[in-house]
Amino acid sequence: MSKIHVTTTVNGDAVEFLADPRDTLLDCLRDQLGLTGTKEGCGTGDCGACSVQLDGVLVCSCLVLGAEAEGKTVATVEGLSNGPDLHPLQRKFIEHAALQCGFCTPGILVAANALLAQNPDPTEVEVRYWLAGNLCRCTGYDKIIRAVMDAGAEMRGVN
Repeated sequence: MSKIHVTTTVNGDAVEFLADPRDTLLDCLRDQLGLTGTKEGCGTGDCGACSVQLDGVLVCSCLVLGAEAEGKTVATVEGLSNGPDLHPLQRKFIEHAALQCGFCTPGILVAANALLAQNPDPTEVEVRYWLAGNLCRCTGYDKIIRAVMDAGAEMRGVN
């Protein structure tokens, strides 16, 4: 089977890769582009560990073919920080101890960033609803919710 040439933008950088028609976007990000922050948890779109934004829409990259990224923009967890400067979400996750094993953290950070881009001042209920597709087996979510709300406040200039 011949590979498909894909030209896309990932985290603001123009990139190209060759994708097998059966490769998921998750596989292409990790194997073709070396962006290993995005994790494969379930492979069926149920856990959210592989969450990325595709043209501004939050998606499970295990359910999207790599070839579907042609001409689109992809945002992964690696694109959150600005060099050595952590994104407010990343800093607040550390401050609130909102991670334990860290496997789910990249997907939650991407999902939370998508939420705050759409709704800079979400209620706790809205944060919980938005992150319902991201499973964590370690934290119990309360610290995650507090970290997202605190990051949102900082990003709005409240802190």
